[in-house]
Amino acid sequence: MILISTQYHMRPEKEYLIREASDHLDKSTYFFLTDYKGINSEQTTELRSQLAKRGAEFHVVKNSSLRLAAKNKKLPDLSEFLNGHTAIVVGGDDASGVAKDLGKYFKSTEKVSVKGGILGDRMLSPDEVKQLSNLPSLEVIRAQLLSLLNTPATQVVSILNRPAQGLLNVLQAKAKDSN
Repeated sequence: MILISTQYHMRPEKEYLIREASDHLDKSTYFFLTDYKGINSEQTTELRSQLAKRGAEFHVVKNSSLRLAAKNKKLPDLSEFLNGHTAIVVGGDDASGVAKDLGKYFKSTEKVSVKGGILGDRMLSPDEVKQLSNLPSLEVIRAQLLSLLNTPATQVVSILNRPAQGLLNVLQAKAKDSN
């Protein structure tokens, strides 16, 4: 009697593509899915170099491989975004800056539209990605925070200097009177 294995074995190529998609998902706490239809290799290179300035990457992915990789990582179901030509944008620590760059690129070329994305464990619609792109960049938020932290210290120094300045003014006035 011959036993036939009912266990399904994936082709090595498919396993590689799923592992590659999974590796992309590990690169940041967010990712955006885009439609790259109509973008040529020169435009792809231009977009990649813009994104690289923020530490982000643009990769063409197979929908089925990304779907399985996301499922294995227990991410929300991405099926509504996984149709047609799909690329994933990952990496860097400034999700709003990357979303802003994608929005600018779309406006200038009318290509590479955002399908949706994930931020943490939350699925984002194309409109939510657009809202994210309208937030200040990470650099601006850091500068604002530092400004908030420095302002009170500057005010404290100013207040502490006032009595000394007052005393100095009184001494200078007294010195002028005695002359």
